[in-house]
Amino acid sequence: MSARPGVPTGRGKPQASGPRSGQRATTSSGAAQSAALYSGRGVPGSESSATAPLTGRAAAVTAAWGPTAARVLLGLVLAWFGYHELVQPALWTGYVPVVSSHSTLATVLVLAHGWILLVLAVALVAGIMPRVAAGAAAILLLEIVISLTATGGLSDLTLRDVGVLGLAIAVASLAEQRLVLKG
Repeated sequence: MSARPGVPTGRGKPQASGPRSGQRATTSSGAAQSAALYSGRGVPGSESSATAPLTGRAAAVTAAWGPTAARVLLGLVLAWFGYHELVQPALWTGYVPVVSSHSTLATVLVLAHGWILLVLAVALVAGIMPRVAAGAAAILLLEIVISLTATGGLSDLTLRDVGVLGLAIAVASLAEQRLVLKG
């Protein structure tokens, strides 16, 4: 009588069979098991005992500090553009809608816009009312996106500002952040 895999033999033990769906093959070589784990060929959802705590810790750190990183990075983007609008307003007057780019009014509007961006940037980086600052930045960026779309249509410049607008909306919606000044 030949023994079939999974069917008890005369000794009362099932004969070993190959891995079935959802099971991992066991090997006698620890090196082969380590290679499979480090190469990512393990069963989905299973992690080695050495990487599970590291993965969990990385997820916890990301969840705790991700909103703060987003807020600070948004502040840095706003600071970059605010600074450049203040230093070289003539380069930015062409983006002012309905006003001649060579007029004094356009220069004044660009300078005011630059100061607003810098104030919002400082508030975001310093953690001073970050949700309010991000909300104000979102409104300002929405105005920019609408203006750019109305005057020039969709472009890479407009889509970049849509991405920054999305970041501002996300930061405005985050209730839990670190490094926030509280009164």
